[in-house]
Amino acid sequence: MLSHKTEIRVRFPDTDKMQFVYHAVYIEYFETGRTELLRAYGLPYSKIEEMGYEMPVLEVHVTYKNPAFYDELLVVETVLRNINSPRVHLEYVITKKDSGLPVAEGYTDLAFIKKETKRAVRPPEFYLENIKRNMENYVPASE
Repeated sequence: MLSHKTEIRVRFPDTDKMQFVYHAVYIEYFETGRTELLRAYGLPYSKIEEMGYEMPVLEVHVTYKNPAFYDELLVVETVLRNINSPRVHLEYVITKKDSGLPVAEGYTDLAFIKKETKRAVRPPEFYLENIKRNMENYVPASE
């Protein structure tokens, strides 16, 4: 398992007429968590693209728990549990930083495609080796 926490401050354009964070914005927060997890473990999207791959989203699921509002500081915890699949499955829990109150949770499934052909491929070796190495050396951050 690899885990990473990313802080996000709710911007005014993230909110709707009811002053809640708009439901679709949580998918953007998931993406921020995902890209920061990969970056933290040496795999920024730019490197994946340089190696000739892209990672389209295949599935997204969100469960909303409590509303978040403008200017609140949220924490997106992103978890990658295993790599024994052609799909990259990431799980997310979003909480309010000040109270720990859960805001949303969910997951995304992604696949690797070759940049040139847009055809699905198994996860490339450089990705698998990096993730395996980091999983072996993973030490959870203390709370």
